[in-house]
Amino acid sequence: MTRFIVLAAFLSSIARKLHTFGRGWIKEARWDMHSWYRTMAYNFMLVMTNTGMRPPEARNLRWRDVDTLADKHGGKFVTLAVRGKDKFRTLVAPHSVAAYLDRIRSLSKATKPDDYVFTTHKGKSAKALYRSLIQSLLKESELLLSSSGKRRSTYCFRHTYATFRLTEGVDVYFLAKQMGTSVLMIEKHYGHITPVKNADRILQGLPGWEPIADGPGDILGSVNADGAGKKPAKPRTKK
Repeated sequence: MTRFIVLAAFLSSIARKLHTFGRGWIKEARWDMHSWYRTMAYNFMLVMTNTGMRPPEARNLRWRDVDTLADKHGGKFVTLAVRGKDKFRTLVAPHSVAAYLDRIRSLSKATKPDDYVFTTHKGKSAKALYRSLIQSLLKESELLLSSSGKRRSTYCFRHTYATFRLTEGVDVYFLAKQMGTSVLMIEKHYGHITPVKNADRILQGLPGWEPIADGPGDILGSVNADGAGKKPAKPRTKK
């Protein structure tokens, strides 16, 4: 349990530091185009951390692939129809992602349905996905290297997404579907997430246990521009 608490706190502190530093990093741009690219890279990072997309899927994303829907309670969420090399799938994201995409749209010269979402200043597909800018942001914020000494990249945002979702109790089967991978791969890479955190899901239906449903439209633990997400509610038992 202690290991889980340390891990969650560590990831939250990294997310907060990166987002806080990122806002100042944009303001420090020396010229307009530099500011444009930093703003795009920053919002790209927010989209990636809140969707779990693979970089190739983000590269292929077009505006026609983005939609906003509502659940039966009226809670809004974003859907993204993504594609990699040969596979297609639809993933869901918190409504905050709509705001990040709106910022990108307001900056972009390519906003028609068939245009790519992540582009260069000229409106062409950003094939490198702001790689050098992301590396610069990670380096300047002193987050380029992990605790093991491994260099972080745009793929680390997918790892952050998976870890936060698991620590918030998302079922591994649903997470595997969302991320376009297998349950086996999720368990292999994220087996350190302790069952104690997910007690309310594991004990659901057993005598003396009353599970708490998430609120309408709530997607807990999302990473946003103001922090790493909400704290999960504690399970309550019947008296």
